[in-house]
Amino acid sequence: MSNVLLWSDNHNFPSIPLMKLSAYHKAHGDSFKLYESGFDECDILYMSKVFSFTDDLEYYPLGCEQIIRGGSGYAISVESGIECYNAELESSLPVEIECQYPDYSLYPEFTGIAYGFLTRGCRNDCPFCIVSKKEGLESKKVANLSDFWKDQQLIKLMDSNLLYSKDREDLLQQLIHSGAKVDYVQGLDARLVTSDIAKLISATQIAMIHFAFDNLKDEARILRGLEIFSKHTNLTDRNRRVYILTNYDTTHHEDWYRVQKVRELGYQPYITIYNKGTHPQFITDLARWSNSYFINRSCDFLDYIPRKDGKTCRQLYGLK
Repeated sequence: MSNVLLWSDNHNFPSIPLMKLSAYHKAHGDSFKLYESGFDECDILYMSKVFSFTDDLEYYPLGCEQIIRGGSGYAISVESGIECYNAELESSLPVEIECQYPDYSLYPEFTGIAYGFLTRGCRNDCPFCIVSKKEGLESKKVANLSDFWKDQQLIKLMDSNLLYSKDREDLLQQLIHSGAKVDYVQGLDARLVTSDIAKLISATQIAMIHFAFDNLKDEARILRGLEIFSKHTNLTDRNRRVYILTNYDTTHHEDWYRVQKVRELGYQPYITIYNKGTHPQFITDLARWSNSYFINRSCDFLDYIPRKDGKTCRQLYGLK
C-alpha cells in the first residue's frame, strides 16, 4: 500500500485529473489526500499544474520517493509575449486512470457538482489558445455524461468546442435527459448556432452559458449566432455571457465596441485578458466595469470613475 499526496495549482475548480487519480488509488487500497504542507509524508506525489505562471511547491513532502508531474502548466512557455505549447513536456494520465469515475469526495466543498468533458479538441487552432495544439484539430467525443455524472444537481461542462463535434446532438440530448442544471463553462462557438442547435441548447436546464467574441473578422457570424440563440431562450443577461478577449490584437476602441455589441443583444460581456500582467490600465478598468453585473448596471462605462481622481473613462480614454 502506498501513501499518496495530490497537489494542484487550480483553486477555483476541483482538479479532474486528481479526482481520477484518487479513485484509482482508492480502488487499489492506497492512502491518499490533498497536499497540505511540507510536513506531510508520502511515497508518491502527483502534481497537476494548469497555469504556466504559478510556482511549484516551495517545500516538498518528507520521504517522497516519486514525483509525477502533469498538466498544461508544465508544457507552456512564454516567448516574446506569446504562449508556446510543447506536447513533449506534458504527461497524460494512463488510459486505466483516465477512464475512472472521478472521486468527488476529494473536494467535499464542491458537493453536488459534476465536472467533466464530453469532447476534446477544437478545429479553430487560434494562436492565443493551446487547446488545438494539445488536444487536436477535431472535436471528438471522449465520454458519455454518465462517465462523470451521477445525479448531481449541477454539471460544469468543460468542453472547449462542443458544437463542432459530430456527436453534438446526442451529447446535448444526454444533458437534456439528465434534468440537471448545466454550466457551459467555456465559450461556445456562436458561429455554429442555428435555430435547431439553439433549441437543443435551450432545452437543457441552463445555469450559465458562455459564448465568445474573440475575433473581429468573425463579427457578422458571431452576432448572428448570438441573435439566433436569443430568440430561443428566456435567459436574462445574468445567465448568458460572452467572453471578450483583450490584450491580444485589438485596440481599446475595438474592445469597447465588442462590449457594446454583445450588451445590445442582451448578453453580459466578460473581459478575458491575454498574457495577464502585461495589459494596460484601460483593460483593467474595462474588466472591472464589464465583469461586475452590479457596476455595469449602476453606470455606463463612459461615466464610470475607476479611481479617486474623479475622472470618467470618457475623459481618460477619449471614448464615444
